[in-house]
Amino acid sequence: MYRRFLVTLLRRATLVLLLICLGCSAQSAPPEVSRRIEQQVRIFYTIPPNVKVVLGPTKPSEFPGYDALTITFDGGDKKKTYDFLLAKDGKTLLRMTKLDLSKDPFAEIMKKIDVKGRPTRGDSKAKVVAVNYDDFECPFCSRMHQTLFPSLLKEYGDRVLFIYKDFPLAEIHPWATHAAVDANCLAAQSPDAYWDFADYMHANQKEVNSEKSHDAQFAALDRITTTQGQKHNLDGAKLQTCIKAQQDDSVKASVHEGEDLGVEATPTMFINGEKVDGALPIDELRAVLDRALVQAGETAPVHPASAPAGAAQPGSK
Repeated sequence: MYRRFLVTLLRRATLVLLLICLGCSAQSAPPEVSRRIEQQVRIFYTIPPNVKVVLGPTKPSEFPGYDALTITFDGGDKKKTYDFLLAKDGKTLLRMTKLDLSKDPFAEIMKKIDVKGRPTRGDSKAKVVAVNYDDFECPFCSRMHQTLFPSLLKEYGDRVLFIYKDFPLAEIHPWATHAAVDANCLAAQSPDAYWDFADYMHANQKEVNSEKSHDAQFAALDRITTTQGQKHNLDGAKLQTCIKAQQDDSVKASVHEGEDLGVEATPTMFINGEKVDGALPIDELRAVLDRALVQAGETAPVHPASAPAGAAQPGSK
């Protein structure tokens, strides 16, 4: 009887100790502190009223005087969780960003980009790869394209590999997806035909924009594609079958991939993983390319002298 009493007492003591330990490792912030936290993050991060701010339990952190706390912004269809540090006195909240220096973040980004089968320009063995998410109807993409080709291709041709991925902004550019599909039909038979099409479209967007209906714009794109096919002696029947089918699965996959990488507008380029937003001036693009070359153990090329500020540029008025 006495032995059974001791066993029961030991089990209860163990259970109480376990509950105490769990309470120490994960517990909620006091209601008043939780209220102040929600108020502060809503104002600081401009959280919309319909988004819920959900506080996780506090846990011991590696920083003296602070507990770890996760905060989730719940918008219903989308949720984002961030790590914070909460002072033990409940008076200070810090945003915590922990960087793993054992990994190369740029290399991790490049691993997420599927370039298999994509047409390329430059040296296939180059240590620097520039992947550009492009929209054939985007005027800023046209500006970027004409900066890259032929100027930067000529300067970096033996040092950098240029690759285009599809990212048509269909909501504002009604013929961009059709153009991407047509370009891929050409690429399936000839990378050179693809690049000629890209060069032509980015220099002659007005040829399609001048058409008065979407159907007329699509027809214009198909004519341009057919002309490129004839120029490069492609299989005409195969090309026409591809054009008429308008299979856009690969285009959608490219858009989804770009969104996962944080692409929100075009052009967006990743140079060995470093993100470049927008149609930057040529000197800024050179700076990013040169930095990538140096980091890869390569030598940057000698660049032509830039025009003085305010000087007229070729083609400008």
